[in-house]
Amino acid sequence: MTEPLILTARDNPLLQRIRKLGQDPGAYRKLGQVWLEGDHLVGAALQRGRPLEELVFTESAWHERADWRGWVARARRVVVVPDALMKTLSTLESPPRIGALLALPADACLAPQAFSVVLDRLQDAGNVGSILRSAAAFGVRQVLAIKGTAALWSPKVLRAGMGAHFALQLVEGLVPEDLAGLAVPLLATSSHAGLVLGQAALPHPCAWVLGHEGRGVDDALMARCAHTVSIPQPGGEESLNVAAAAAICLFASRSPG
Repeated sequence: MTEPLILTARDNPLLQRIRKLGQDPGAYRKLGQVWLEGDHLVGAALQRGRPLEELVFTESAWHERADWRGWVARARRVVVVPDALMKTLSTLESPPRIGALLALPADACLAPQAFSVVLDRLQDAGNVGSILRSAAAFGVRQVLAIKGTAALWSPKVLRAGMGAHFALQLVEGLVPEDLAGLAVPLLATSSHAGLVLGQAALPHPCAWVLGHEGRGVDDALMARCAHTVSIPQPGGEESLNVAAAAAICLFASRSPG
């Protein structure tokens, strides 16, 4: 087995790059790499066949977890750092003992017939990551992000997505006019009009449009929607969190197969 590269200097260029990726939500766009924190995200990337450029272990992890050694052959390079130094690479209260760098996947081409989610300027990284997780669970193929949406490959979205990124085609930086390339009907939720979820058949495949947490779906984008759909709320709440609404809608419109 190839011996790992041992790094002990805090100002090493590789470690500086990792810090930048961990602290700046949009740094991946400039650096062309994504930083994955923790064995769950790293394992999810490997499970989907994503090659790792750098696989980073703490000294304790490298010596204690022999089952991680099978990942070594699938990384271009393996790096080991002191446990204390790994803490400087993370913004988490409990830093992980393993991480990885991978090349930023190229934006996929918009697939006209795909079961899709459209994110219209969603701001909260936790909501975006949760929606990606639900999308992957219910068979969505692609996620299309309108400009102004939280950065899809940012650390917070990655953590909330729990590996869902690697099961989806992700396209960022779109404008509403780009959605003209979709050949499936667009659906949006509404509290007061349209179809009632559970009481009407929904088209499949379709593209669910999920709007800004405060302002909702842009009017011009709403005008492109074939249907609006309301979610029955017998408990009387005014509205649902967008990530919760997304999970309900995606479950209801999943493939019957």
